[in-house]
Amino acid sequence: MSDRVTLRDLRRMKDEGTKIVGVVAWDYQIARIADRAGVDLVSVGDTVGVNLWGHSNPFEVTMDEMIVVARAVRRGVDRALVCVDFPFGPLQEGTDSAVRAAVRFVKEAGVDLVKLDGAADFPGAVTAITRAGIPVFAQFGITPQTALRYGVEYNAVPSAADQVPAAMREAMITEARQLEEAGAALLNFTNSGPVVGAAVADAVSIPVVGGFGGGPWLDGRMRMAHAAIGYAASALDNPPDTYANVARITLDAITAYAGDVRAARQVAGGVPVPSAD
Repeated sequence: MSDRVTLRDLRRMKDEGTKIVGVVAWDYQIARIADRAGVDLVSVGDTVGVNLWGHSNPFEVTMDEMIVVARAVRRGVDRALVCVDFPFGPLQEGTDSAVRAAVRFVKEAGVDLVKLDGAADFPGAVTAITRAGIPVFAQFGITPQTALRYGVEYNAVPSAADQVPAAMREAMITEARQLEEAGAALLNFTNSGPVVGAAVADAVSIPVVGGFGGGPWLDGRMRMAHAAIGYAASALDNPPDTYANVARITLDAITAYAGDVRAARQVAGGVPVPSAD
Protein backbone atom coordinates (compact mmCIF):
# COMPACT_ATOMS: atom_id res chain seq x y z
CA MET A 1 0.00 0.00 0.00
CA SER A 2 1.25 3.51 -0.81
CA ASP A 3 1.88 6.15 1.84
CA ARG A 4 -1.56 7.62 1.16
CA VAL A 5 -4.56 5.33 1.03
CA THR A 6 -6.41 5.24 -2.29
CA LEU A 7 -9.70 3.77 -3.42
CA ARG A 8 -7.68 1.26 -5.40
CA ASP A 9 -6.07 0.16 -2.13
CA LEU A 10 -9.50 -0.45 -0.59
CA ARG A 11 -10.58 -2.47 -3.63
CA ARG A 12 -7.43 -4.58 -3.33
CA MET A 13 -8.07 -5.08 0.39
CA LYS A 14 -11.52 -6.48 -0.40
CA ASP A 15 -10.06 -8.82 -3.01
CA GLU A 16 -7.40 -10.04 -0.57
CA GLY A 17 -9.77 -10.39 2.38
CA THR A 18 -8.05 -7.65 4.40
CA LYS A 19 -10.56 -5.74 6.53
CA ILE A 20 -10.94 -2.00 5.96
CA VAL A 21 -10.77 0.17 9.10
CA GLY A 22 -12.89 3.30 9.14
CA VAL A 23 -13.63 5.83 11.87
CA VAL A 24 -16.03 8.73 12.10
CA ALA A 25 -14.35 11.91 13.32
CA TRP A 26 -15.56 15.45 13.89
CA ASP A 27 -12.46 17.42 14.89
CA TYR A 28 -8.82 18.02 14.03
CA GLN A 29 -7.28 16.35 17.09
CA ILE A 30 -9.22 13.09 16.81
CA ALA A 31 -8.52 13.06 13.07
CA ARG A 32 -4.77 13.36 13.71
CA ILE A 33 -4.86 10.56 16.26
CA ALA A 34 -6.92 8.26 14.01
CA ASP A 35 -4.60 8.90 11.07
CA ARG A 36 -1.57 8.12 13.22
CA ALA A 37 -3.26 4.86 14.30
CA GLY A 38 -3.25 3.82 10.65
CA VAL A 39 -6.96 3.72 9.83
CA ASP A 40 -7.88 3.55 6.16
CA LEU A 41 -10.87 5.88 6.05
CA VAL A 42 -11.88 8.89 8.16
CA SER A 43 -15.52 9.83 7.66
CA VAL A 44 -16.92 13.18 8.76
CA GLY A 45 -20.38 12.20 9.96
CA ASP A 46 -23.49 14.33 10.23
CA THR A 47 -23.79 12.52 13.58
CA VAL A 48 -21.78 15.47 14.87
CA GLY A 49 -25.09 17.27 15.39
CA VAL A 50 -26.56 14.74 17.82
CA ASN A 51 -23.41 13.40 19.47
CA LEU A 52 -21.22 16.50 19.80
CA TRP A 53 -23.57 19.47 19.57
CA GLY A 54 -26.61 18.06 21.39
CA HIS A 55 -29.13 18.33 18.56
CA SER A 56 -32.28 16.25 18.85
CA ASN A 57 -31.76 14.69 15.39
CA PRO A 58 -29.22 14.89 12.53
CA PHE A 59 -31.58 16.76 10.20
CA GLU A 60 -30.70 20.04 11.94
CA VAL A 61 -27.13 19.99 10.63
CA THR A 62 -26.51 22.34 7.71
CA MET A 63 -24.24 22.22 4.69
CA ASP A 64 -22.16 25.13 5.97
CA GLU A 65 -21.67 23.40 9.33
CA MET A 66 -20.55 20.18 7.64
CA ILE A 67 -17.99 22.11 5.61
CA VAL A 68 -16.52 23.64 8.77
CA VAL A 69 -16.24 20.20 10.42
CA ALA A 70 -14.86 18.59 7.26
CA ARG A 71 -12.17 21.26 6.95
CA ALA A 72 -11.02 20.59 10.50
CA VAL A 73 -10.81 16.84 9.92
CA ARG A 74 -9.07 17.27 6.56
CA ARG A 75 -6.34 19.32 8.26
CA GLY A 76 -5.70 16.46 10.64
CA VAL A 77 -5.40 13.66 8.08
CA ASP A 78 -2.37 12.99 5.88
CA ARG A 79 -2.62 9.28 5.07
CA ALA A 80 -6.22 8.05 5.21
CA LEU A 81 -9.02 8.81 2.78
CA VAL A 82 -11.37 11.55 4.01
CA CYS A 83 -15.10 11.33 3.38
CA VAL A 84 -17.92 13.66 4.41
CA ASP A 85 -21.64 13.04 4.89
CA PHE A 86 -24.19 15.01 2.95
CA PRO A 87 -26.51 16.66 5.44
CA PHE A 88 -30.21 16.09 4.87
CA GLY A 89 -31.39 18.33 2.02
CA PRO A 90 -28.99 18.66 -0.93
CA LEU A 91 -29.54 15.08 -2.14
CA GLN A 92 -33.29 15.18 -1.61
CA GLU A 93 -33.56 18.44 -3.56
CA GLY A 94 -32.39 16.84 -6.80
CA THR A 95 -29.40 15.82 -8.86
CA ASP A 96 -28.19 19.34 -9.65
CA SER A 97 -28.31 20.27 -5.97
CA ALA A 98 -26.40 17.12 -5.06
CA VAL A 99 -23.64 17.81 -7.58
CA ARG A 100 -23.28 21.39 -6.35
CA ALA A 101 -22.99 20.16 -2.75
CA ALA A 102 -20.37 17.56 -3.70
CA VAL A 103 -18.33 20.16 -5.56
CA ARG A 104 -18.47 22.47 -2.54
CA PHE A 105 -17.19 19.72 -0.28
CA VAL A 106 -14.24 19.02 -2.58
CA LYS A 107 -13.37 22.67 -3.29
CA GLU A 108 -13.96 24.10 0.18
CA ALA A 109 -13.02 21.17 2.44
CA GLY A 110 -10.69 19.08 0.28
CA VAL A 111 -12.43 15.74 0.89
CA ASP A 112 -11.63 12.64 -1.16
CA LEU A 113 -15.20 11.34 -1.45
CA VAL A 114 -18.73 12.13 -0.32
CA LYS A 115 -21.21 9.89 1.50
CA LEU A 116 -24.87 9.84 0.52
CA ASP A 117 -27.42 8.46 2.98
CA GLY A 118 -30.32 6.63 1.35
CA ALA A 119 -28.34 6.58 -1.90
CA ALA A 120 -30.37 3.74 -3.41
CA ASP A 121 -33.24 6.18 -3.91
CA PHE A 122 -31.01 8.55 -5.91
CA PRO A 123 -28.94 6.50 -8.38
CA GLY A 124 -29.00 9.40 -10.83
CA ALA A 125 -27.26 11.62 -8.29
CA VAL A 126 -24.65 8.93 -7.62
CA THR A 127 -23.89 8.78 -11.34
CA ALA A 128 -23.85 12.56 -11.80
CA ILE A 129 -21.51 13.14 -8.86
CA THR A 130 -19.22 10.37 -10.09
CA ARG A 131 -19.19 11.89 -13.58
CA ALA A 132 -18.14 15.16 -11.98
CA GLY A 133 -15.02 13.32 -10.82
CA ILE A 134 -16.04 12.91 -7.18
CA PRO A 135 -16.13 9.37 -5.73
CA VAL A 136 -19.30 8.39 -3.87
CA PHE A 137 -19.58 6.40 -0.64
CA ALA A 138 -23.18 5.16 -0.90
CA GLN A 139 -25.03 4.38 2.34
CA PHE A 140 -28.08 2.11 2.36
CA GLY A 141 -29.95 -0.30 4.65
CA ILE A 142 -31.49 1.01 7.90
CA THR A 143 -29.95 4.47 8.09
CA PRO A 144 -30.96 7.60 10.01
CA GLN A 145 -32.62 8.97 6.89
CA THR A 146 -34.38 5.74 5.86
CA ALA A 147 -35.28 4.18 9.25
CA LEU A 148 -38.99 4.96 9.05
CA ARG A 149 -39.29 2.95 5.83
CA TYR A 150 -38.33 -0.16 7.80
CA GLY A 151 -40.65 0.59 10.70
CA VAL A 152 -37.83 1.76 12.93
CA GLU A 153 -38.54 4.87 14.98
CA TYR A 154 -35.51 7.12 14.77
CA ASN A 155 -34.21 8.50 18.07
CA ALA A 156 -30.46 8.99 17.95
CA VAL A 157 -29.45 5.87 16.02
CA PRO A 158 -31.35 2.68 15.25
CA SER A 159 -30.81 -0.20 17.64
CA ALA A 160 -28.25 -2.86 16.80
CA ALA A 161 -31.19 -5.29 16.89
CA ASP A 162 -32.79 -3.48 13.96
CA GLN A 163 -31.19 -5.63 11.27
CA VAL A 164 -32.44 -5.61 7.72
CA PRO A 165 -34.86 -8.59 7.65
CA ALA A 166 -33.53 -11.75 6.00
CA ALA A 167 -36.55 -11.65 3.71
CA MET A 168 -35.08 -8.50 2.15
CA ARG A 169 -31.87 -10.27 1.10
CA GLU A 170 -32.59 -10.11 -2.64
CA ALA A 171 -33.84 -6.52 -2.44
CA MET A 172 -30.66 -5.42 -0.69
CA ILE A 173 -28.48 -7.28 -3.19
CA THR A 174 -30.37 -5.53 -5.98
CA GLU A 175 -29.86 -2.12 -4.34
CA ALA A 176 -26.15 -2.79 -3.85
CA ARG A 177 -25.68 -3.83 -7.47
CA GLN A 178 -27.63 -0.81 -8.70
CA LEU A 179 -25.41 1.50 -6.63
CA GLU A 180 -22.30 -0.19 -8.02
CA GLU A 181 -23.63 0.20 -11.56
CA ALA A 182 -24.46 3.85 -10.84
CA GLY A 183 -20.78 4.42 -10.09
CA ALA A 184 -20.47 4.18 -6.30
CA ALA A 185 -16.88 3.53 -5.20
CA LEU A 186 -17.76 2.19 -1.76
CA LEU A 187 -20.90 1.01 0.05
CA ASN A 188 -21.91 1.55 3.66
CA PHE A 189 -24.49 -1.10 4.58
CA THR A 190 -25.99 -0.02 7.89
CA ASN A 191 -27.59 -2.58 10.24
CA SER A 192 -26.80 -5.27 7.71
CA GLY A 193 -26.87 -8.37 9.90
CA PRO A 194 -24.77 -11.50 9.23
CA VAL A 195 -27.13 -13.08 6.71
CA VAL A 196 -28.01 -10.20 4.39
CA GLY A 197 -24.72 -8.40 4.99
CA ALA A 198 -22.56 -11.32 3.91
CA ALA A 199 -24.71 -11.90 0.83
CA VAL A 200 -24.42 -8.27 -0.25
CA ALA A 201 -20.64 -8.15 0.29
CA ASP A 202 -20.28 -11.24 -1.92
CA ALA A 203 -22.59 -9.85 -4.61
CA VAL A 204 -20.60 -6.73 -5.54
CA SER A 205 -16.99 -6.06 -6.48
CA ILE A 206 -16.68 -2.78 -4.57
CA PRO A 207 -15.95 -2.77 -0.82
CA VAL A 208 -18.91 -2.96 1.55
CA VAL A 209 -18.27 -1.60 5.02
CA GLY A 210 -20.66 -1.16 7.89
CA GLY A 211 -21.19 1.39 10.57
CA PHE A 212 -23.83 0.77 13.22
CA GLY A 213 -25.06 -2.79 13.07
CA GLY A 214 -22.13 -3.94 10.92
CA GLY A 215 -19.91 -6.91 11.57
CA PRO A 216 -17.05 -9.13 10.40
CA TRP A 217 -19.22 -10.43 7.57
CA LEU A 218 -18.55 -7.18 5.67
CA ASP A 219 -15.34 -5.95 4.05
CA GLY A 220 -14.70 -3.50 6.87
CA ARG A 221 -16.14 -1.56 9.79
CA MET A 222 -16.93 2.06 10.62
CA ARG A 223 -17.03 3.27 14.22
CA MET A 224 -17.43 6.73 15.70
CA ALA A 225 -14.08 7.58 17.29
CA HIS A 226 -15.84 9.28 20.20
CA ALA A 227 -17.90 6.13 20.79
CA ALA A 228 -14.84 3.88 20.63
CA ILE A 229 -13.08 5.91 23.34
CA GLY A 230 -16.10 6.41 25.63
CA TYR A 231 -16.17 10.18 25.23
CA ALA A 232 -19.87 10.81 25.93
CA ALA A 233 -20.95 12.04 29.37
CA SER A 234 -23.30 9.03 29.56
CA ALA A 235 -20.20 6.87 30.09
CA LEU A 236 -19.87 8.35 33.58
CA ASP A 237 -22.94 6.58 34.92
CA ASN A 238 -23.12 3.60 32.58
CA PRO A 239 -19.63 2.16 32.01
CA PRO A 240 -19.51 1.60 28.26
CA ASP A 241 -18.30 -1.39 26.28
CA THR A 242 -15.55 0.65 24.65
CA TYR A 243 -11.76 0.68 24.31
CA ALA A 244 -11.41 3.43 26.93
CA ASN A 245 -13.53 5.60 29.21
CA VAL A 246 -12.38 9.08 28.32
CA ALA A 247 -15.42 10.60 30.01
CA ARG A 248 -14.27 9.21 33.39
CA ILE A 249 -10.66 10.30 32.79
CA THR A 250 -11.88 13.78 31.88
CA LEU A 251 -14.13 14.04 34.93
CA ASP A 252 -11.27 12.99 37.22
CA ALA A 253 -8.89 15.46 35.59
CA ILE A 254 -11.26 18.44 35.80
CA THR A 255 -12.18 17.53 39.37
CA ALA A 256 -8.47 17.49 40.28
CA TYR A 257 -7.95 20.82 38.52
CA ALA A 258 -10.86 22.38 40.41
CA GLY A 259 -9.39 21.06 43.66
CA ASP A 260 -6.02 22.69 42.95
CA VAL A 261 -7.65 26.02 42.13
CA ARG A 262 -9.77 26.01 45.28
CA ALA A 263 -6.77 25.04 47.40
CA ALA A 264 -4.63 27.80 45.84
CA ARG A 265 -2.17 25.23 44.43
CA GLN A 266 -0.28 25.42 41.16
CA VAL A 267 -2.34 23.92 38.32
CA ALA A 268 -0.78 21.23 36.16
CA GLY A 269 0.65 22.64 32.96
CA GLY A 270 -0.08 26.21 33.94
CA VAL A 271 2.35 29.10 33.93
CA PRO A 272 4.40 28.76 37.14
CA VAL A 273 3.22 31.14 39.82
CA PRO A 274 6.00 32.53 42.02
CA SER A 275 5.71 31.95 45.73
CA ALA A 276 4.50 34.87 47.81
CA ASP A 277 7.63 34.40 49.92
